[in-house]
Amino acid sequence: MKPILSALFLMLALILPLRAADKPEALANSVAALVNPAKLASLKDRGAIPRVQKYTAQLALAKQDGNDPDKVAAEAVALAGMKGESAKITLEAMLRNLRIAEALGCTDEAGLKSMRHGQAATVQRGPYQGEQLSVDHIIPRKVAPELDNVIANLELMPLRMNASKSASVGDRQVSLAKRLRKAGLLSKAGYAAVTAAQPKHPRSPAKKSTK
Repeated sequence: MKPILSALFLMLALILPLRAADKPEALANSVAALVNPAKLASLKDRGAIPRVQKYTAQLALAKQDGNDPDKVAAEAVALAGMKGESAKITLEAMLRNLRIAEALGCTDEAGLKSMRHGQAATVQRGPYQGEQLSVDHIIPRKVAPELDNVIANLELMPLRMNASKSASVGDRQVSLAKRLRKAGLLSKAGYAAVTAAQPKHPRSPAKKSTK
């Protein structure tokens, strides 16, 4: 009987590490399906919003299970076919959204349950406690509709804060537009529309010399 038990324990010792190694890959595949640019391009207006909630939940669950969310997200971006600046800017957005969800207390059991189904979690911490966690377009849809379903342009934000935002363009939006253009995620015309929407700050009148 003892040799049988020893053999069984040996098999388990060999199998369990393999399963643990396979888990991050399975998670990465799941996230990759949510951020795949080809799939996102085929979605209707605001179609990527539930996917932002879902991939954020997947990364949070990966972290809770002892996996490195940075590595899972990086592998997912690579599996989705993104490279260079496109991969870098998308990865930054994904990990930023994970941090936002965590900071607002949305990665509790109830929050993750909602987000896994593409629904808004409830903010548990801070001045927006009790609000829904919505998804904001950093560069407004009105200014650059082609960025509607681009992951790098989507950011988690409390609903009331999102609703109070205007469709304005500032330094952050122009800076992001430059990177999106470089990454091939924004057309030349789209970039021109973003820069044209930025208010032109009038120069201060030159002071007259008193000499």
